[in-house]
This record gives sequence, structure tokens and C-alpha cells, in this order.
Amino acid sequence: MSFPEFFATVPRLALHDPLAEILGAAENGLIEYGYTDAAKLAGHSCPTVAGAYLMTLKALAKLYPDGCPVRGGIKVELNAAQADGVAGVTAAVAGLLTGAAGEGGFKGLGGRFGRRNLLQFAAAIDAELCFTRLDTGTRVTAVYHPEVVPAPPELQALMPKLLAGTASAAEKTEFGRLWQLRVKRILIDHFDDPELVVCREVPL
Repeated sequence: MSFPEFFATVPRLALHDPLAEILGAAENGLIEYGYTDAAKLAGHSCPTVAGAYLMTLKALAKLYPDGCPVRGGIKVELNAAQADGVAGVTAAVAGLLTGAAGEGGFKGLGGRFGRRNLLQFAAAIDAELCFTRLDTGTRVTAVYHPEVVPAPPELQALMPKLLAGTASAAEKTEFGRLWQLRVKRILIDHFDDPELVVCREVPL
């Protein structure tokens, strides 16, 4: 299995998962995720997957400025309904990284470590995503602006051929290269761009 080389250079996220620790699934409960994990979960790599990954990383850094984020200790809310646009993809990536799950999530162990209903849609928030620490109630919102990194213009010319099934093998290869080039620019070149992902702490 191979992926574009830049996947391995995207900053990673380390978390402490108390459930993984108590069940012996990870030494000291430390779990690390990378962009490759998000791409595997989604089954593809695109600006939406990249944006969900970045929003989660940026929000958790702000939510836990002095320590390791606690997986399973974070509530995630989306302003979009579950069936809207790319909300499902965004939620899946945010859920992977934070442990937050919907009504089908882990119900807990002895009243602890529950993940169920920590992932919610159609929330009354003024942002795409809102991350809340369950221990302190601290909240951080995140908004993603993919238009900051526009697609290469050549993609527009290739897209109709690709969708119509008339693209040549070379054109298919070029389309994929250009598509991932934009994802790379989002995740690598613009990783620290304050206009790409805007995170704000919500006053308690």
C-alpha cells in the first residue's frame, strides 16, 4: 500500500486515551494519528478530509495548550445536519481523532469512558465545528476556508472528461497529481496560514 509521499510529512496528533490505557491497547494510553489515518478512514484524500484534519489539530492545540489532548474527553458539534454536503466526512475524521461518536458509539465501561452522543450535528453554533472539553467546559470553534488554496485551473478542464469516462490514462494520472497537489498545499504549505483555519475560544 502506497500513498503520496507528502502524507508522511503532515504534522501528526498525539493523544492520551484513558480507555486504551486501561484495556492495555496502547502503552500509557498514548495514541498517535497522522493524515494517512484520516485518508484511510475516508477512503480518499481531498480538501474536505484535509480541512477536517486541520480543524481538529488546530482546535485541540488551542483546547489543550499545556498538555496532551484526551481522546474520549471531547465533545464535537457540527453546525451542519448529518445529511448535508460533506458533513459526514468531516464528522468521521473529527470523530476518529477525538474519539467522539454518535448514538452508536461506545456506551462506556462501569459508567466511565463513554463515547456515545459526543458527536452531534445541526448544533446551534456560529462555526463549522465546536470542540468542548468535558472536564473543564472550555470550548473552541473552528472554521475552514478552502478557497484560500484554490484548485489548479487545469483541474477544471480535466474534470468533465474524468466524469464522462473519456479521459485518457495520462489525463487520469495528471488529474490525480493535480488534485493531491492542492491537498499538499493545504496541509503543508498553508499549515500555519491563519486564514485557512480560524479557531476561536468561546467565552465560558
